[in-house]
Amino acid sequence: MSKNKDNINGGLNRSLSSGQMEMIALGGTIGVGLFMGSTSTIKWTGPSVLLAYAVVGVLLYAVMRALGEMIYITPGTGSFADYATNYIHPLAGYLTKWSNIFQYIVVGISEVIAVTQYLNFWWPHLPDWISGLVVVITLTLANLASAKAYGTLEFYFAMIKVVTIILMIIIGLMVIFLGLGNNWHAIGLSNLWKHGGFFTGGFKGFMFSLSIIVGSYQGIELLGITAGEAENPKHAIVASVKSIVWRILIFYIGAIFVIVTIYPWNQLAAVGSPFVETFTKVGIAGAAGIINFVVLTAAMSGANSGIYSSSRMLFKLSVDKEAPSIFSKLSKHVVPNIAILTISSGILIGFILNIVLSIFSKSSANLFVIVYSSSVLPGLVPWFVILLSELRFRRQNAHMLEEHPFKMPFYPLSNYLAIIALVIIVLFMFVNPDTRVSVSVGAVFLLLLSLIFFIRHGKDGQKGKN
Repeated sequence: MSKNKDNINGGLNRSLSSGQMEMIALGGTIGVGLFMGSTSTIKWTGPSVLLAYAVVGVLLYAVMRALGEMIYITPGTGSFADYATNYIHPLAGYLTKWSNIFQYIVVGISEVIAVTQYLNFWWPHLPDWISGLVVVITLTLANLASAKAYGTLEFYFAMIKVVTIILMIIIGLMVIFLGLGNNWHAIGLSNLWKHGGFFTGGFKGFMFSLSIIVGSYQGIELLGITAGEAENPKHAIVASVKSIVWRILIFYIGAIFVIVTIYPWNQLAAVGSPFVETFTKVGIAGAAGIINFVVLTAAMSGANSGIYSSSRMLFKLSVDKEAPSIFSKLSKHVVPNIAILTISSGILIGFILNIVLSIFSKSSANLFVIVYSSSVLPGLVPWFVILLSELRFRRQNAHMLEEHPFKMPFYPLSNYLAIIALVIIVLFMFVNPDTRVSVSVGAVFLLLLSLIFFIRHGKDGQKGKN
């Protein structure tokens, strides 16, 4: 039926609602770091981390508006990879697809590892390999069932995170302004400037925090992958793009505002999880168990999004003749089952390898952190691609944009400013000693991919184009 299937998405069903698309993007973006109270960004810049999240949020708004403008007209699976091929160079499309697969397999591995640690809270003697295997099998079966089954599961995963964040913000504001849990003595806002000022790390510290914060927004471009399976693509895309960035921005800034206002930023390392502490502060029994459950679902959400996203990109590579044709095979449930099983197997193998290495060497944990962090630079590839593609898209499709209801604001200035800002952030990743190694690994990965592409297709990449 043309209503539910079309050629632009390779024969996949259009079954995802706009609500599911939004929750998928939310689920893929909001990760466990927020709940665990990671202090690395706050350590570098203090309370000004709030401004840092806002700056990156504005950049992402530009990226998502550019993406929304294009997928409104051509809503296909892995759409931004097509734009990269058509409007930049076949190499750009090739890098986008493989970067996405690399990024989400690595993220999937790390999230499964995280899940096993959170399950130890309730079952301390449960072997990690058993819990990891159960998690991977569960998520794989959901993805194999249908896109709608995946979307439904991700909807509830994301909903749990969203509700928890909203409760955290409401309770936190009551603690700050009313003194709830503090004998009704309002804490006030003084912690934002009392301990060394607002910009405690200066300009350099602020830029270092940006280089980490961009990683926390990665996954938002999932809208460009789900577009090929959207039930009513034009409505769903406009609704999702309009709301998603601002929702994430409110959740991130709201939660972090509560954290740095209630707790002095230089004492956060001793607090543990600010979420647990805040819920405990107002007398919510079992706060640790509640937050552990939420963080568990956040980790499963990340792995779930990883399987979905990277399997669609592998499917896309196969459709574009850049990977074996078997990966473009669709099951009777109209999902790329071979691609899903391959990605899930990759995540499982990575997880088992991590367990084996940890038995023989304690330093393997550090190696894994480097590998995981190396996914940040490849994860930025879609953002650059979207902003650059839209410049040429506008010029080549001026007739399609005459009645377009969802144009990129301040074009082309917004594109150029966002690209420049992202380049500066990447440069500071190389300056920061804590991110230099990992971003270098990501850069080497992209260079190797480029080399493979040119060996296979030549400098014009014509063989790689459909």
